[in-house]
Amino acid sequence: MKGVIFLFSMLGITPLAERLGYATEQLAIYTGPTLGGLLNATFGNATEMIIAIYALKNGMIRVVQQSLLGSILSNMLLVVGCAFFAGGIIHRNKDQVFSKATAVVNSGLLLMAVMGLMFPAVLHFTKSEIQQGASELALSRFSSCIMLVAYASYLYFQLSARNSNYSQIGSEEVPNEDATEEDEEVEISMWEAIAWLAVLTIWISVLSEYLVNAIEGASDSLNLPVAFISVILLPIVGNAAEHASAIMFAMKDKLDITIGVAIGSSTQISMFVIPFCVVVGWMMGQKMDLNFQLFETATLFITVLVVAFMLQDGIANYLKGLMLVLCYLIVAASFFVHVDPQASKH
Repeated sequence: MKGVIFLFSMLGITPLAERLGYATEQLAIYTGPTLGGLLNATFGNATEMIIAIYALKNGMIRVVQQSLLGSILSNMLLVVGCAFFAGGIIHRNKDQVFSKATAVVNSGLLLMAVMGLMFPAVLHFTKSEIQQGASELALSRFSSCIMLVAYASYLYFQLSARNSNYSQIGSEEVPNEDATEEDEEVEISMWEAIAWLAVLTIWISVLSEYLVNAIEGASDSLNLPVAFISVILLPIVGNAAEHASAIMFAMKDKLDITIGVAIGSSTQISMFVIPFCVVVGWMMGQKMDLNFQLFETATLFITVLVVAFMLQDGIANYLKGLMLVLCYLIVAASFFVHVDPQASKH
């Protein structure tokens, strides 16, 4: 029965995600690519955030940590990889370009998030805390507050500086026909688009809750580790919205929005959603910390490095996309054979 609920929730979310992508694209016409990408990332992450808070309330701390980590991994490797691949196949004759500045700032923030996650884990595994268990929790809460300040500063920077040196690198190359074509694309008004985004997000959240409830049952019936479902399967559904819209924008050669959606979403989860969950857990009296265990932290670190290298030249093609998707397959396989050392405790 749980397996059936799991399957139908997954099937139900997919068309809603496609519509979410469409509504965001309509909204991006009014707001410009930077804000459009940011809005898409925010609405896409509402699902993960609701799942996380719901699981936190039930004391499922590891599910929160693993689903958020998986969301970052799938956005950076699978979503960007598929988008670059699809865009590269359609635009085979030319390299697609995107803003280097955006990519570099996002890579820097992701590395900062890795730093925030690494110290509590290292502190725990070197057993060098002043107070066993209490120090890493205190450090996690302190780091979370710092990360939230950094993310707020990044938002201010991104939204205020987008018209100066931070504007799109590819914008000079855009011919006039493209502008007229964009005007024709407007099919719904700005407020209709916002209303649709809100309604779709609520629906996706409702289905996600069913999905979370069915996870442990599905784990037993499908004979899959909970870690694999949390890190790999949950985020694929949670990120369906980003996935659909990122590929759609890449195929239309609007790579700046693709990067804004996929990498922006990873940045938002690592610098906002994870620290936010720590703070919310603190208020609820749950001991949610930034110690994600060594295996997960190492996976995230390597992923951020690989993606940062891929994005640094501001050029996308199908080879890069294929490499990122293949990297994701390695990550998925490693979680398939990974036994979570804390699973017995929660």
